Amino acid sequence: MECKNCELRQRQYYCANCLKNHLRDFRLQIHHFSSGRNEHVARASRAFKSIESGRLLRAEMARADHSLNQLADCLAKVRRDCESKRDRLRTLRETLAQRRRTLNAARLLPPQSQTLTKESQELSVLSQTIARARSGLVHELVEVFHVVEVGGRPAVGGRPGARGEWTVGGLVLPVPGDVRRYPPDHINAVITHTIHFLGLLTFYLGIKLPFEVSWSCRRFGVGMPWIGAGRGSESWAKWTAKHPLHLTSNPSSTPSSPSSSPSRTPPASLADSEAPEQAPAHAQNQSFTTGLAMLLYNVCYLAHSQGVEIPLSQAGDALSNLWAVCCSGELGRRSHSTTPLLLPPTPPSFTLDFAQVLQATAASPARAARIRPGRSAQEAAIGRMRSEHIVEEEDGWDVVELGGEEGFG
Repeated sequence: MECKNCELRQRQYYCANCLKNHLRDFRLQIHHFSSGRNEHVARASRAFKSIESGRLLRAEMARADHSLNQLADCLAKVRRDCESKRDRLRTLRETLAQRRRTLNAARLLPPQSQTLTKESQELSVLSQTIARARSGLVHELVEVFHVVEVGGRPAVGGRPGARGEWTVGGLVLPVPGDVRRYPPDHINAVITHTIHFLGLLTFYLGIKLPFEVSWSCRRFGVGMPWIGAGRGSESWAKWTAKHPLHLTSNPSSTPSSPSSSPSRTPPASLADSEAPEQAPAHAQNQSFTTGLAMLLYNVCYLAHSQGVEIPLSQAGDALSNLWAVCCSGELGRRSHSTTPLLLPPTPPSFTLDFAQVLQATAASPARAARIRPGRSAQEAAIGRMRSEHIVEEEDGWDVVELGGEEGFG
Protein backbone atom coordinates (compact mmCIF):
# COMPACT_ATOMS: atom_id res chain seq x y z
CA MET A 1 0.00 0.00 0.00
CA GLU A 2 1.13 3.56 -0.52
CA CYS A 3 1.96 5.87 2.36
CA LYS A 4 -0.06 9.04 2.26
CA ASN A 5 2.85 10.97 3.63
CA CYS A 6 5.88 9.72 1.60
CA GLU A 7 3.82 8.19 -1.22
CA LEU A 8 6.03 5.03 -1.16
CA ARG A 9 4.79 1.47 -1.31
CA GLN A 10 5.13 -0.13 1.99
CA ARG A 11 4.47 -3.63 3.24
CA GLN A 12 0.79 -4.45 3.56
CA TYR A 13 -0.17 -5.43 7.05
CA TYR A 14 -2.92 -7.91 7.85
CA CYS A 15 -4.65 -8.62 11.06
CA ALA A 16 -4.78 -12.03 12.71
CA ASN A 17 -8.33 -12.79 11.55
CA CYS A 18 -7.50 -12.01 7.95
CA LEU A 19 -4.50 -14.26 8.12
CA LYS A 20 -6.56 -17.11 9.50
CA ASN A 21 -9.11 -16.71 6.76
CA HIS A 22 -6.42 -16.72 4.12
CA LEU A 23 -4.80 -19.83 5.56
CA ARG A 24 -8.12 -21.63 5.61
CA ASP A 25 -8.72 -20.78 1.99
CA PHE A 26 -5.27 -22.02 1.02
CA ARG A 27 -5.80 -25.29 2.84
CA LEU A 28 -9.10 -25.87 1.11
CA GLN A 29 -7.55 -25.24 -2.29
CA ILE A 30 -4.64 -27.52 -1.52
CA HIS A 31 -6.96 -30.27 -0.40
CA HIS A 32 -9.06 -29.83 -3.52
CA PHE A 33 -6.06 -29.98 -5.87
CA SER A 34 -4.48 -32.86 -3.96
CA SER A 35 -7.60 -34.92 -4.46
CA GLY A 36 -7.54 -34.26 -8.19
CA ARG A 37 -3.88 -34.99 -8.38
CA ASN A 38 -4.25 -38.26 -6.56
CA GLU A 39 -7.09 -39.20 -8.82
CA HIS A 40 -4.97 -38.49 -11.94
CA VAL A 41 -2.05 -40.40 -10.51
CA ALA A 42 -4.27 -43.37 -9.79
CA ARG A 43 -5.67 -43.26 -13.28
CA ALA A 44 -2.17 -43.06 -14.76
CA SER A 45 -1.01 -45.94 -12.62
CA ARG A 46 -3.87 -48.04 -13.79
CA ALA A 47 -3.18 -47.07 -17.41
CA PHE A 48 0.51 -47.95 -17.09
CA LYS A 49 -0.39 -51.28 -15.59
CA SER A 50 -2.60 -52.00 -18.58
CA ILE A 51 0.22 -51.28 -21.13
CA GLU A 52 3.10 -52.67 -19.08
CA SER A 53 3.17 -55.99 -20.92
CA GLY A 54 3.08 -54.31 -24.35
CA ARG A 55 5.80 -51.85 -23.38
CA LEU A 56 8.07 -54.59 -22.18
CA LEU A 57 7.39 -56.55 -25.37
CA ARG A 58 8.28 -53.58 -27.52
CA ALA A 59 11.46 -52.98 -25.52
CA GLU A 60 12.39 -56.62 -25.96
CA MET A 61 11.75 -56.37 -29.68
CA ALA A 62 13.88 -53.23 -29.92
CA ARG A 63 16.72 -54.96 -28.10
CA ALA A 64 16.39 -57.95 -30.42
CA ASP A 65 16.50 -55.67 -33.48
CA HIS A 66 19.64 -53.97 -32.19
CA SER A 67 21.30 -57.35 -31.64
CA LEU A 68 20.21 -58.46 -35.09
CA ASN A 69 21.79 -55.34 -36.67
CA GLN A 70 25.00 -56.00 -34.83
CA LEU A 71 25.01 -59.59 -36.06
CA ALA A 72 24.38 -58.39 -39.63
CA ASP A 73 27.31 -56.01 -39.42
CA CYS A 74 29.55 -58.72 -38.07
CA LEU A 75 28.37 -61.09 -40.81
CA ALA A 76 29.15 -58.50 -43.50
CA LYS A 77 32.59 -57.98 -42.07
CA VAL A 78 33.22 -61.71 -42.01
CA ARG A 79 32.05 -61.96 -45.61
CA ARG A 80 34.43 -59.20 -46.65
CA ASP A 81 37.29 -60.93 -44.89
CA CYS A 82 36.40 -64.20 -46.54
CA GLU A 83 36.23 -62.53 -49.96
CA SER A 84 39.66 -60.91 -49.55
CA LYS A 85 41.12 -64.20 -48.35
CA ARG A 86 39.48 -65.97 -51.27
CA ASP A 87 41.05 -63.47 -53.67
CA ARG A 88 44.45 -63.90 -52.06
CA LEU A 89 44.07 -67.68 -52.24
CA ARG A 90 43.15 -67.40 -55.92
CA THR A 91 46.24 -65.24 -56.56
CA LEU A 92 48.45 -67.67 -54.72
CA ARG A 93 47.05 -70.55 -56.75
CA GLU A 94 47.67 -68.70 -60.00
CA THR A 95 51.21 -67.84 -58.93
CA LEU A 96 51.85 -71.42 -57.94
CA ALA A 97 50.48 -72.66 -61.27
CA GLN A 98 52.69 -70.16 -63.16
CA ARG A 99 55.74 -71.28 -61.20
CA ARG A 100 54.91 -74.89 -61.97
CA ARG A 101 54.61 -74.10 -65.67
CA THR A 102 57.90 -72.18 -65.56
CA LEU A 103 59.57 -75.07 -63.76
CA ASN A 104 58.25 -77.56 -66.30
CA ALA A 105 59.42 -75.32 -69.14
CA ALA A 106 62.85 -75.01 -67.52
CA ARG A 107 63.05 -78.79 -67.24
CA LEU A 108 62.35 -79.06 -70.95
CA LEU A 109 65.09 -76.52 -71.88
CA PRO A 110 68.53 -77.79 -72.93
CA PRO A 111 71.50 -77.32 -70.58
CA GLN A 112 73.05 -73.87 -70.21
CA SER A 113 76.16 -74.79 -72.16
CA GLN A 114 74.06 -75.78 -75.13
CA THR A 115 72.11 -72.51 -74.87
CA LEU A 116 75.31 -70.45 -74.83
CA THR A 117 76.65 -72.43 -77.75
CA LYS A 118 73.46 -71.78 -79.69
CA GLU A 119 73.61 -68.05 -78.93
CA SER A 120 77.25 -67.96 -79.96
CA GLN A 121 76.39 -69.67 -83.21
CA GLU A 122 73.57 -67.20 -83.88
CA LEU A 123 75.90 -64.28 -83.09
CA SER A 124 78.52 -65.75 -85.43
CA VAL A 125 75.95 -66.13 -88.20
CA LEU A 126 74.81 -62.56 -87.65
CA SER A 127 78.41 -61.30 -87.78
CA GLN A 128 78.98 -63.17 -91.02
CA THR A 129 75.80 -61.69 -92.47
CA ILE A 130 76.90 -58.18 -91.52
CA ALA A 131 80.36 -58.85 -92.98
CA ARG A 132 78.82 -60.01 -96.28
CA ALA A 133 76.59 -56.93 -96.38
CA ARG A 134 79.57 -54.68 -95.74
CA SER A 135 81.57 -56.47 -98.41
CA GLY A 136 78.78 -55.88 -100.93
CA LEU A 137 78.61 -52.19 -100.05
CA VAL A 138 82.38 -51.85 -100.35
CA HIS A 139 82.44 -53.50 -103.77
CA GLU A 140 79.73 -51.14 -104.97
CA LEU A 141 81.71 -48.24 -103.52
CA VAL A 142 84.80 -49.29 -105.48
CA GLU A 143 82.76 -49.40 -108.66
CA VAL A 144 81.21 -45.97 -108.00
CA PHE A 145 84.58 -44.31 -107.38
CA HIS A 146 86.19 -46.38 -110.13
CA VAL A 147 89.28 -47.32 -108.16
CA VAL A 148 91.49 -49.17 -110.70
CA GLU A 149 95.13 -49.65 -111.61
CA VAL A 150 96.09 -48.45 -115.08
CA GLY A 151 99.26 -49.17 -117.01
CA GLY A 152 102.01 -51.46 -115.87
CA ARG A 153 103.04 -54.78 -117.33
CA PRO A 154 103.35 -58.29 -115.94
CA ALA A 155 106.61 -60.17 -115.64
CA VAL A 156 107.21 -61.97 -118.93
CA GLY A 157 110.21 -63.97 -120.12
CA GLY A 158 112.19 -63.46 -116.98
CA ARG A 159 111.90 -59.70 -117.22
CA PRO A 160 110.53 -58.01 -114.08
CA GLY A 161 107.12 -56.46 -114.36
CA ALA A 162 106.25 -52.81 -113.83
CA ARG A 163 103.61 -51.46 -111.55
CA GLY A 164 100.89 -49.25 -112.93
CA GLU A 165 99.30 -46.15 -111.51
CA TRP A 166 96.22 -46.26 -109.28
CA THR A 167 93.35 -43.94 -110.11
CA VAL A 168 90.17 -42.88 -108.38
CA GLY A 169 87.45 -41.22 -110.41
CA GLY A 170 89.76 -41.33 -113.43
CA LEU A 171 92.48 -39.29 -111.66
CA VAL A 172 95.91 -40.65 -110.77
CA LEU A 173 96.86 -40.46 -107.10
CA PRO A 174 100.66 -40.27 -107.09
CA VAL A 175 102.88 -41.43 -104.30
CA PRO A 176 104.25 -38.61 -102.11
CA GLY A 177 107.50 -38.49 -104.07
CA ASP A 178 105.65 -37.76 -107.32
CA VAL A 179 103.16 -35.19 -106.00
CA ARG A 180 105.04 -32.22 -107.51
CA ARG A 181 104.86 -33.72 -110.97
CA TYR A 182 101.16 -32.91 -111.09
CA PRO A 183 99.37 -29.55 -111.05
CA PRO A 184 97.72 -28.44 -107.79
CA ASP A 185 94.18 -28.76 -109.18
CA HIS A 186 94.83 -32.40 -110.04
CA ILE A 187 96.26 -33.13 -106.58
CA ASN A 188 93.36 -31.37 -104.84
CA ALA A 189 90.76 -33.23 -106.91
CA VAL A 190 92.26 -36.69 -106.47
CA ILE A 191 92.88 -36.18 -102.74
CA THR A 192 89.27 -35.00 -102.34
CA HIS A 193 88.05 -38.15 -104.12
CA THR A 194 90.29 -40.27 -101.90
CA ILE A 195 89.03 -38.56 -98.73
CA HIS A 196 85.40 -39.15 -99.74
CA PHE A 197 86.14 -42.75 -100.65
CA LEU A 198 87.94 -43.35 -97.36
CA GLY A 199 85.15 -41.66 -95.39
CA LEU A 200 82.44 -43.83 -96.93
CA LEU A 201 84.58 -46.93 -96.57
CA THR A 202 85.12 -46.36 -92.85
CA PHE A 203 81.42 -45.54 -92.44
CA TYR A 204 80.38 -48.83 -94.03
CA LEU A 205 82.95 -50.81 -92.03
CA GLY A 206 82.30 -48.96 -88.74
CA ILE A 207 85.96 -48.02 -88.23
CA LYS A 208 87.19 -44.96 -86.30
CA LEU A 209 90.42 -43.52 -87.70
CA PRO A 210 93.20 -41.87 -85.67
CA PHE A 211 93.18 -38.61 -87.66
CA GLU A 212 89.92 -36.78 -88.36
CA VAL A 213 89.18 -34.80 -91.51
CA SER A 214 87.28 -31.51 -91.31
CA TRP A 215 86.16 -29.11 -94.02
CA SER A 216 86.29 -25.33 -94.30
CA CYS A 217 84.39 -23.16 -96.78
CA ARG A 218 86.53 -20.14 -97.53
CA ARG A 219 86.14 -19.25 -101.18
CA PHE A 220 83.34 -19.76 -103.63
CA GLY A 221 81.63 -22.13 -101.20
CA VAL A 222 84.14 -24.91 -102.03
CA GLY A 223 85.17 -26.99 -99.03
CA MET A 224 88.86 -27.45 -98.35
CA PRO A 225 89.94 -30.47 -96.31
CA TRP A 226 92.04 -30.24 -93.15
CA ILE A 227 93.22 -33.10 -90.99
CA GLY A 228 94.30 -33.45 -87.38
CA ALA A 229 94.50 -36.01 -84.61
CA GLY A 230 91.39 -37.08 -82.76
CA ARG A 231 91.19 -38.36 -79.20
CA GLY A 232 93.75 -40.94 -78.20
CA SER A 233 96.62 -41.78 -75.89
CA GLU A 234 99.21 -42.86 -78.44
CA SER A 235 102.04 -40.78 -79.89
CA TRP A 236 99.99 -39.70 -82.91
CA ALA A 237 97.42 -38.07 -80.59
CA LYS A 238 99.87 -35.20 -79.95
CA TRP A 239 99.42 -33.95 -83.51
CA THR A 240 96.27 -31.98 -82.81
CA ALA A 241 97.09 -29.07 -85.11
CA LYS A 242 95.06 -28.99 -88.30
CA HIS A 243 97.07 -29.49 -91.49
CA PRO A 244 95.79 -28.88 -95.03
CA LEU A 245 95.05 -31.61 -97.52
CA HIS A 246 94.97 -29.19 -100.45
CA LEU A 247 97.43 -27.17 -102.53
CA THR A 248 97.25 -23.85 -104.36
CA SER A 249 99.25 -22.66 -107.31
CA ASN A 250 99.44 -19.16 -105.74
CA PRO A 251 101.15 -19.47 -102.35
CA SER A 252 99.99 -16.03 -101.20
CA SER A 253 96.35 -17.12 -101.41
CA THR A 254 96.75 -20.34 -99.48
CA PRO A 255 94.90 -20.08 -96.13
CA SER A 256 96.73 -21.06 -93.03
CA SER A 257 95.75 -23.90 -90.76
CA PRO A 258 92.50 -23.36 -88.84
CA SER A 259 94.28 -24.31 -85.63
CA SER A 260 97.80 -23.13 -84.88
CA SER A 261 98.03 -24.31 -81.29
CA PRO A 262 98.43 -27.88 -80.00
CA SER A 263 94.95 -27.90 -78.53
CA ARG A 264 92.89 -31.07 -78.65
CA THR A 265 89.68 -29.12 -79.24
CA PRO A 266 88.90 -28.29 -82.92
CA PRO A 267 88.56 -24.56 -83.58
CA ALA A 268 85.05 -23.13 -83.54
CA SER A 269 85.76 -20.77 -86.47
CA LEU A 270 86.85 -23.41 -88.96
CA ALA A 271 84.24 -22.45 -91.58
CA ASP A 272 83.82 -19.06 -93.20
CA SER A 273 86.85 -17.50 -91.48
CA GLU A 274 89.95 -15.87 -92.90
CA ALA A 275 93.49 -16.67 -91.80
CA PRO A 276 95.16 -13.96 -89.74
CA GLU A 277 98.31 -14.07 -91.85
CA GLN A 278 99.62 -16.09 -94.75
CA ALA A 279 102.27 -18.71 -94.16
CA PRO A 280 105.35 -18.96 -96.38
CA ALA A 281 104.97 -21.27 -99.36
CA HIS A 282 107.67 -23.61 -98.05
CA ALA A 283 105.98 -23.93 -94.64
CA GLN A 284 102.62 -24.51 -96.33
CA ASN A 285 104.12 -27.31 -98.41
CA GLN A 286 105.54 -28.87 -95.27
CA SER A 287 102.14 -28.63 -93.58
CA PHE A 288 100.55 -30.31 -96.62
CA THR A 289 103.19 -33.05 -96.36
CA THR A 290 102.26 -33.59 -92.72
CA GLY A 291 98.55 -33.75 -93.59
CA LEU A 292 99.26 -36.25 -96.38
CA ALA A 293 101.23 -38.38 -93.91
CA MET A 294 98.23 -38.34 -91.58
CA LEU A 295 95.99 -39.51 -94.42
CA LEU A 296 98.41 -42.33 -95.28
CA TYR A 297 98.56 -43.33 -91.61
CA ASN A 298 94.74 -43.56 -91.56
CA VAL A 299 94.84 -45.89 -94.58
CA CYS A 300 97.46 -48.10 -92.93
CA TYR A 301 95.41 -48.34 -89.74
CA LEU A 302 92.26 -49.16 -91.71
CA ALA A 303 94.14 -51.93 -93.47
CA HIS A 304 95.36 -53.30 -90.13
CA SER A 305 91.78 -53.35 -88.76
CA GLN A 306 90.72 -55.50 -91.74
CA GLY A 307 93.58 -57.99 -91.44
CA VAL A 308 95.94 -56.41 -94.01
CA GLU A 309 99.39 -55.41 -92.78
CA ILE A 310 101.01 -52.60 -94.79
CA PRO A 311 104.79 -52.26 -94.45
CA LEU A 312 106.33 -48.82 -94.17
CA SER A 313 107.82 -49.09 -97.66
CA GLN A 314 104.32 -49.41 -99.16
CA ALA A 315 102.50 -46.92 -96.95
CA GLY A 316 102.71 -44.17 -99.58
CA ASP A 317 100.60 -46.04 -102.17
CA ALA A 318 97.22 -45.12 -100.67
CA LEU A 319 94.91 -46.40 -103.41
CA SER A 320 96.78 -49.69 -103.72
CA ASN A 321 96.45 -50.17 -99.97
CA LEU A 322 92.74 -49.30 -100.08
CA TRP A 323 92.29 -51.82 -102.89
CA ALA A 324 93.99 -54.45 -100.70
CA VAL A 325 91.56 -53.57 -97.91
CA CYS A 326 88.56 -53.97 -100.24
CA CYS A 327 89.85 -57.38 -101.35
CA SER A 328 90.69 -58.63 -97.85
CA GLY A 329 89.20 -61.91 -96.71
CA GLU A 330 88.60 -60.34 -93.29
CA LEU A 331 86.68 -57.39 -94.74
CA GLY A 332 83.86 -56.27 -92.45
CA ARG A 333 84.45 -58.90 -89.76
CA ARG A 334 85.83 -56.51 -87.14
CA SER A 335 84.53 -53.07 -86.31
CA HIS A 336 84.31 -50.40 -83.64
CA SER A 337 80.49 -50.52 -83.72
CA THR A 338 79.58 -54.23 -83.96
CA THR A 339 80.71 -57.50 -82.41
CA PRO A 340 83.52 -58.49 -82.32
CA LEU A 341 84.55 -55.04 -81.16
CA LEU A 342 87.91 -53.54 -82.01
CA LEU A 343 90.04 -51.67 -79.49
CA PRO A 344 90.08 -47.86 -79.86
CA PRO A 345 92.76 -46.55 -82.21
CA THR A 346 95.45 -47.51 -82.08
CA PRO A 347 95.92 -50.92 -80.38
CA PRO A 348 99.37 -52.28 -79.41
CA SER A 349 99.17 -54.78 -82.29
CA PHE A 350 99.43 -51.87 -84.75
CA THR A 351 103.16 -51.20 -84.57
CA LEU A 352 103.47 -48.62 -87.35
CA ASP A 353 104.55 -45.28 -85.89
CA PHE A 354 103.27 -42.02 -87.33
CA ALA A 355 106.71 -40.43 -87.06
CA GLN A 356 108.07 -43.08 -89.41
CA VAL A 357 105.30 -42.44 -91.93
CA LEU A 358 105.95 -38.69 -91.68
CA GLN A 359 109.67 -39.15 -92.25
CA ALA A 360 109.08 -41.37 -95.26
CA THR A 361 106.49 -38.95 -96.66
CA ALA A 362 108.81 -35.95 -96.24
CA ALA A 363 111.65 -38.02 -97.76
CA SER A 364 114.03 -36.51 -95.20
CA PRO A 365 114.04 -38.46 -91.93
CA ALA A 366 116.78 -36.34 -90.40
CA ARG A 367 114.85 -33.09 -90.82
CA ALA A 368 111.32 -34.46 -90.38
CA ALA A 369 112.32 -35.85 -87.00
CA ARG A 370 112.75 -32.31 -85.77
CA ILE A 371 109.03 -31.54 -86.23
CA ARG A 372 107.46 -30.98 -82.86
CA PRO A 373 103.96 -32.47 -82.43
CA GLY A 374 101.11 -30.00 -82.21
CA ARG A 375 102.78 -27.16 -84.17
CA SER A 376 101.13 -25.57 -87.18
CA ALA A 377 102.55 -24.93 -90.63
CA GLN A 378 103.70 -21.42 -89.74
CA GLU A 379 105.59 -22.66 -86.67
CA ALA A 380 107.07 -25.83 -88.19
CA ALA A 381 109.17 -24.48 -91.09
CA ILE A 382 110.83 -27.73 -92.08
CA GLY A 383 112.98 -28.40 -95.16
CA ARG A 384 111.79 -31.33 -97.23
CA MET A 385 115.18 -32.45 -98.50
CA ARG A 386 118.83 -32.16 -97.52
CA SER A 387 119.59 -30.69 -100.94
CA GLU A 388 116.86 -29.66 -103.34
CA HIS A 389 116.74 -27.98 -106.70
CA ILE A 390 113.59 -25.99 -107.54
CA VAL A 391 112.68 -25.31 -111.12
CA GLU A 392 109.76 -22.99 -111.87
CA GLU A 393 107.39 -24.43 -114.48
CA GLU A 394 105.16 -22.44 -116.79
CA ASP A 395 102.03 -23.08 -114.73
CA GLY A 396 103.55 -21.62 -111.57
CA TRP A 397 104.11 -24.93 -109.71
CA ASP A 398 107.45 -26.05 -108.25
CA VAL A 399 109.24 -29.21 -109.31
CA VAL A 400 111.50 -30.59 -106.59
CA GLU A 401 114.29 -33.02 -107.31
CA LEU A 402 115.22 -35.24 -104.38
CA GLY A 403 118.90 -35.34 -103.63
CA GLY A 404 119.85 -38.77 -102.38
CA GLU A 405 116.92 -39.26 -100.00
CA GLU A 406 114.78 -42.39 -99.98
CA GLY A 407 111.02 -41.99 -99.50
CA PHE A 408 107.75 -43.19 -101.04
CA GLY A 409 107.99 -43.60 -104.80
